[in-house]
Amino acid sequence: MSIEVSQLSKSYGTQKALDNVTFQAKPGQILGFLGPNGAGKSTTMKIATGYLAADQGDVMIKGVSVKKHPKVVSRMIGYLPEHNPLYLDMYVPEFLRFIGGLYGVERRYLESRVRHVMERCGLLPEGTKKISQLSKGYRQRVGLAKALVHDPDIIILDEPTTGLDPNQLVEIRKLIREIGQEKTLVLSTHIMQEVEAICEKVVIIHKGQVVAQDLLHHLITSGKGESLVFETEETLDHTWFQHLPIREIRELSANRFLLVPAPGTQDLRKQVLGLIAEKGLSLVEIKQQSQSLETVFHELTQRK
Repeated sequence: MSIEVSQLSKSYGTQKALDNVTFQAKPGQILGFLGPNGAGKSTTMKIATGYLAADQGDVMIKGVSVKKHPKVVSRMIGYLPEHNPLYLDMYVPEFLRFIGGLYGVERRYLESRVRHVMERCGLLPEGTKKISQLSKGYRQRVGLAKALVHDPDIIILDEPTTGLDPNQLVEIRKLIREIGQEKTLVLSTHIMQEVEAICEKVVIIHKGQVVAQDLLHHLITSGKGESLVFETEETLDHTWFQHLPIREIRELSANRFLLVPAPGTQDLRKQVLGLIAEKGLSLVEIKQQSQSLETVFHELTQRK
């Protein structure tokens, strides 16, 4: 494995930010590290990159311990933090040369590396501008270039698309997918659409604990299966449906419900239609809905 996170725990005073967090990521795989705000994502990323010490546990980067050799590991990782730190008064290539120098890129290779990552990240047209003159989207591209300039095998991105407009989102996601084909890439985010669009494997963290980890396809298809969504002209009452073989009732609006069937339930749709007819309701729509990552996430992160 390129990244092995083992039994990480971290507390801030009496607040436990991480509790025995364990997961792995392998080469050529984009791993989505997903959780609500405050779940412990950024704390995990900071420990993995050596910016923060864990109370317990360790992270191995290509077999090297972050706890024992943080400086060695830092050169093996390209890291884009949530709040992208840039020197705004520097020109784009000037900044990337500076970062490459900090990472120890040899002078004879530095210029070609800077040009390569600028081309890769679509920054060549912005090469004559100061970073302060760039849009939010292009600043994120500079942050990605900064993470790539020393050619690391491991890339860690913490909320890389926050604040981008829809066009910028498409461009940055495309770039992340391309990078992920060559590197081991961890994408930390609370945006489920981001994970569905980019990631192969998903780790879900909630209140400092890993509550699920699997390939995205398996996580979605191995759950409860299809739910039933229906809408009537009249206002609906939860109590009408409680005797049906369902695991959950979710009110989408006053007259639109989602029912999650109990395991092994057959033909819930027929039973709901019968109940609607019995109550004399006017049906507007009824449809089966496949389980989504949003459904899985909601279930796992609403548990006490």
